[in-house]
Amino acid sequence: MSHTVTVEPLGREVEVADDQTILEACLRAGVWLPHSCTHGTCATCKVEILDGEVDHGAASSFALMDFEREEGKTLTCCARPQGDVTIEADVDVEEELEIFPVQDFTGTIVELTDIAHEIKRLRIELDREIGFNAGQYMKIIVPGSDGVDRTWSMANPPTETRVVEFQVRNVPGGVATDGWLFKDAAVGDTVQLSGPYGRFVLRTWEEERPIVMMAGGTGLAPIASMIKHALLNEAYDGHITLYAGGRTRADLYDVDYFRELAAEYPDQFSYHPCVSNEEPEEGYRGGYVTQALEEDFDKLNGYQGYMCGSPAMVEGCLKSFMSRRLFPRDIFGEDFFNEGDKQKGLSSPLIKR
Repeated sequence: MSHTVTVEPLGREVEVADDQTILEACLRAGVWLPHSCTHGTCATCKVEILDGEVDHGAASSFALMDFEREEGKTLTCCARPQGDVTIEADVDVEEELEIFPVQDFTGTIVELTDIAHEIKRLRIELDREIGFNAGQYMKIIVPGSDGVDRTWSMANPPTETRVVEFQVRNVPGGVATDGWLFKDAAVGDTVQLSGPYGRFVLRTWEEERPIVMMAGGTGLAPIASMIKHALLNEAYDGHITLYAGGRTRADLYDVDYFRELAAEYPDQFSYHPCVSNEEPEEGYRGGYVTQALEEDFDKLNGYQGYMCGSPAMVEGCLKSFMSRRLFPRDIFGEDFFNEGDKQKGLSSPLIKR
């Protein structure tokens, strides 16, 4: 059985199956709706129900409060229609952004290597090519978990369409990491994936202004995809400055790779690896990525800012950007949520996700 969801102000009608959320059905039909975490935590996908009833599913009580439910709000990433439904969504997607409908893929693990403390590089060969924008992510069904899924950003550029790369940090007790990827996953294993998802992408259609990027831990993955696309594929000519942070050098990865890119593209790319919990050696910066940025820039007028990491890290980056007079309209970010974040407060509504 399916129900019809009408998306206003587009007037588009989408058929939603019983086992689908509104967001999933719309993205698969090529109807873009705002979203980020896809697990009911960040509130990016909040819409107004104009007509009909929905089951709110696993929406966090922080992301969708009781009074909002009573007022007719819902999170499309969790909501399942109980009949025909009409919603009103903020669909101000840029006309220049290419929309790739979400599809299902079967993949085979072709690489699984340790690249930093509690971080693995996971490369999966898909059964066919995928189209996506630099910075987007995929949803992976955890083997043996009865349908539990996790979302991981792709670190490969969009021109690499058959083998996708993920950079994954182990979460103690995590179903996908501690219970599978860091436990018994192996090269040759088959996995089910879907994608692409997300709006945190390199904005190649805009004026090619200089960009400052801040990444914490595996928040580097979507940033890496953007940088590779900009430099290797000549997709963006503006200068990019990257601050990548970790507690110690053991928490950082691909340092030599980014240093080589900086040497090869000196007029387009600068790289600053930062360590916050140990004395920096030569070639590293001490302190947080925000401190390094604030040391280097008095003002960021005319720049764009990109940031990705934990919710707390992203909030810190936002404050740092704004302290250097970068307006929210020029700041783009994505938080990496885990299950524990569902019990915490919301992320900033100012940044575009």
